[in-house]
Amino acid sequence: MSKHYDLLAIGGGSGGLSAAERAAMHGKKAAVVEMAKMGGTCVNVGCVPKKIMWNAAAVAHVLRDAQGYGFDVMVNDFDWGALVKSREEMIQGINDWYGNYLKDSNIDWLKGQAKFVDAHTLEVNGEHYTADHIVISPGGRPMVPEIPGAGHGITSDGFFALTEQPKRVAVVGAGYIAVELAGLLNALGSDVDLLLRRQHFLSSFDAMLRETLMEEMVNDGVNILPNINLEKVEKGPDGKLTLTAQGGHIMQGFDTLIWAIGREPLTADLNLAAAGVETDERGYIPTDEFQETGVEGVYAVGDVTGRAQLTPVAIAAARRLGDRLFNNQPERHLVYENIPTVMFSHPPIGTVGLTEGEAREQHGDAVKVYQTRFTPMYNALTPHKTNTAMKLVCVGAQEKVVGIHMIGHGVDEMLQGFAVALRMGATKKDLDDTVAIHPTSSEELVTMR
Repeated sequence: MSKHYDLLAIGGGSGGLSAAERAAMHGKKAAVVEMAKMGGTCVNVGCVPKKIMWNAAAVAHVLRDAQGYGFDVMVNDFDWGALVKSREEMIQGINDWYGNYLKDSNIDWLKGQAKFVDAHTLEVNGEHYTADHIVISPGGRPMVPEIPGAGHGITSDGFFALTEQPKRVAVVGAGYIAVELAGLLNALGSDVDLLLRRQHFLSSFDAMLRETLMEEMVNDGVNILPNINLEKVEKGPDGKLTLTAQGGHIMQGFDTLIWAIGREPLTADLNLAAAGVETDERGYIPTDEFQETGVEGVYAVGDVTGRAQLTPVAIAAARRLGDRLFNNQPERHLVYENIPTVMFSHPPIGTVGLTEGEAREQHGDAVKVYQTRFTPMYNALTPHKTNTAMKLVCVGAQEKVVGIHMIGHGVDEMLQGFAVALRMGATKKDLDDTVAIHPTSSEELVTMR
């Protein structure tokens, strides 16, 4: 006999947990189906451990800069293993917390692989569970190319399993993950080559951000190689990797190769056809603005939808879905526009709204751009300089701000409040009329001319 729930969530990541949590908050019986650790990619092999590693890299930069402020600092060593141990202990604490939190919230954890039997029934470990509402949120996994020897490399998952710091690393990719890993590894002392299939990385970002970050990374010592299409990976008797690219270009002597070429949704094992849920050619599940799949009572949130693959987006979409289903808010849904995001590169990037290119495509000559580039005060005394660059993209006679793009020290903490202003329809005059906080880099956003 099957057990019935008001809501079943497939996936114990940000989306699935948030959907179950919101259902439980509204007094409904919910369960999460997860075969691995709770928290999904973000907690276990994504945002959380990545930010710890980024923080360590930022500390390395501070130690480098200390001389400029009069400190005589000698760095004797960096213990990668000790950092990893502390990081994993922190993550285990989060994992343990989830177990207690689910029990306290009266949310069941069904440990195993979910498979649809029909649109309202899941099979987990041979048992059947039914629900009025099923939320599909299994997340995704890193991709590995189908070339000879690709298995000699690791993915971002493998990066977080490293117990020793690689001395020479090749990072392949042009998105968030590739750029972040290349930057933090370089800051921690690894010799890093970043291999791009095309001329640039971060193709969806504003050109100012791409160009400034590439300049800063090169200045920091990252070897960026554009137009590299790998055809083969070989491992020698000494364990070193040799990479062969199109045109016979050979690169040798790598300890580690990291594939950061994208992610694919974890939909193949769900037996979606039994529920009538369709996927696109890449395996993503299309949904409407209310997260509906087209099958009544079946929804999808998070990375599996292929839209704005960010942890806070999955959480926001799932919570709004729960409010709509169980709290009499029939129009409640996430608006997938003006989503702020930060990339923890070196230096970090913060961006929200339209790029200059997108704005000109949509609004033509009505676009006006304000931008600035400067050395932040922090770097005034440091031997190693980094630049900060900012851009406001405005539209119309009122100069409504439709895009804010920043790169530099501290922008990751600046963006949140400015994103609120943009979402509320702030104009350039609104920013100009706001008293600046001095001396800060953020004051540049309200004093730009």
